[in-house]
Order: sequence, then C-alpha cells, then structure tokens
Amino acid sequence: MTNVESKFVTVQGRKLHYLEAGSGDPVLLLHGWPTNAQLWRETLGPLSTTRRAIALDLPGFGKSDKPTDVRYSFRFFDEVLDGFLAAVGVERTGLVVHDLGGPIGLHWATKNPARVIDLAILNTLAFPETSWAVKLFVVATFVPFVREYISSPNGVRYAMQFGVHDKAKITPEVAALYSDPYEPKMARKALLAAGHGLSPRGMSAIARGLPNLTCPVRLAYGTQDRVLPDVAVTMRRLSQIFPKAEVTALEGCGHFLQEDRGSEVAEILREFFSRKAG
Repeated sequence: MTNVESKFVTVQGRKLHYLEAGSGDPVLLLHGWPTNAQLWRETLGPLSTTRRAIALDLPGFGKSDKPTDVRYSFRFFDEVLDGFLAAVGVERTGLVVHDLGGPIGLHWATKNPARVIDLAILNTLAFPETSWAVKLFVVATFVPFVREYISSPNGVRYAMQFGVHDKAKITPEVAALYSDPYEPKMARKALLAAGHGLSPRGMSAIARGLPNLTCPVRLAYGTQDRVLPDVAVTMRRLSQIFPKAEVTALEGCGHFLQEDRGSEVAEILREFFSRKAG
C-alpha cells in the first residue's frame, strides 16, 4: 500500500498542511472550494508510482491555517505557492487543478510557464466570462444568513452532495473530511473570504497567458456538473488553445469527479503524468 504522508510547513508565518507520496518529478494537486487535499486521496497512490505527488491544503481549507485578516487574492495565492514550493524544495512541477484551484494554479502557471512540467485541468474556471451559477455563488458569500449556512458544516456537506452525480458516494465519513475543518466559526469566515477574493482582472490575465504555456496538457471533466454548468464550454475553449491536449468527458459524473469516479480519474492522471515530460 502506498505510504501517503501528512506533513506541515510554515510559509510566511502560516502553517500549511499537505499530503505527499512517491518520488521523482513533482506533481502539485490543487483542490477548490470547499474541499481540501483529501479530494485527491484516491489519486495520490497511482500518481506516486512514477512521480512525487503533493496535495496541498490551500490557506483557508483543510488543516492549513485559515487567516481572516488577508484578502484571498491572486497575489496572495501566488505568494503562497511560491513560498510552499520553496519550502518543499520544488523548482519545476507538474500541476493538477480543480474548481477554485484552477484559477489559483493557472494564474501562477501563466506567470511561471518555465516552471510547469505538465498540466492537467479538471472541472474549473479558466476565463473571465462566468456562468450565472458562479455569479450566484459569489453573491451568496456576502448575503447574511445564506453565507452563514453555506460556510457551516451542514452547508459544506450539502455542497458536496450537490456537486456529485452519485450522492451515495458522499457518505457521512467522506462528508466529514470536508465539513469538520469548519466546526470553528472563525474558520467559516476564512472559507467565505476564500470564495470571493479572486478578481476579474486576474481571470483576464489567465486567459491572456494560457497560450504561453507550452507544456503537455490533459483535460478531463465530469459532464453532469451542476456547480459549473458551462464546463463543457470551458473545455472547448481550452481545447482550442491546447489543440494537442487529450480530452476525456466523463458521463454520469458531476463536479467533484474525484468523488464520483475516483479510480477512473486517478488512472487518467497516472497515465498522463507517467509519460516522459520535457
């Protein structure tokens, strides 16, 4: 059985938690809202057969610190990723992004294209044009009573159920992986702040910078995504930018494809990241 280690580092005075397995060229896996590194628990083992797989709890999530005195902006996350990679001794890395981790990771990647070995993009945002669902979510993070619910453990559990096609996959034990970090009320404030800190300007910068990425790219997504209902449009646009990228559309699979079809997603990523990178 693969040995997945739970580790902590301190970056800019804040504690960051991550899961790590394997050795070789690194691959950094970035989760989104409201998940954490546990989203990749089925992926780390297969990836670690040929690569050093690192799943980070972004600030505000999981077991990492959840500051309430910062703006969760693109600049903030760029500095976090730079500091984290330096702390774990990584210069160049593969990258897997999902949900909010998409804009965060892609913004960093477009600023550091020479540092990206290879890139996999799952259900996420990559362009400044957003769907009604995204706009509604951002508004909800500001509305009294609504914001208190969506950031509560019950709200997080509901979000996970809403985000999968097969609700049976979100057992009480799985839901707890994501909801338990938000038992403290201060943690919920950080979760809300992390949901609305990324600017439209930063999204536009991503769109401009994506064509500058020359690394191998893999696209995979769940087609029954109720969180990002325009994900197919996003993937088509990415396919035009990266015409050599293989695309897998997983039918009967929701936004949290790692929960809906964990072993299948893990195999897609294992096969891609085991190829000889440039």
